[in-house]
Amino acid sequence: QVQLVESGGGLVQAGGSLKLSCAASGRTLSTYAMGWFRQAPGKEREFVVSINWNGANTYYSDSVKGRFTISRENDKNTVYLQMNTLKPEDTAVYYCAASLWSSSSTRQADYTYWGQGTQVTVSS
Repeated sequence: QVQLVESGGGLVQAGGSLKLSCAASGRTLSTYAMGWFRQAPGKEREFVVSINWNGANTYYSDSVKGRFTISRENDKNTVYLQMNTLKPEDTAVYYCAASLWSSSSTRQADYTYWGQGTQVTVSS
């Protein structure tokens, strides 16, 4: 089993930055692809970004491309999401997820383990 715990969320003004962390315990993440998803109030959970097992390949949704950056430190069993130039429409609960596959994926069904989420609120 893998437990994922997100941190780093909070309230920020539009144009500001936040860095989310996702720390894993129970098993090493070094062979897993990882992803970040988000769910805004009244909306379905959506894909944000994914990274393959060694960080060589990443995939971003169009809505965050150029503003968000995913990274990972396998020796620390941690994945990060640097969010810059935040917009009010980025307001959501952000979830970290781990896939048993080594290649990154945009599909929620490909992710086996999920964190509880961290709230990000961007004020205008």
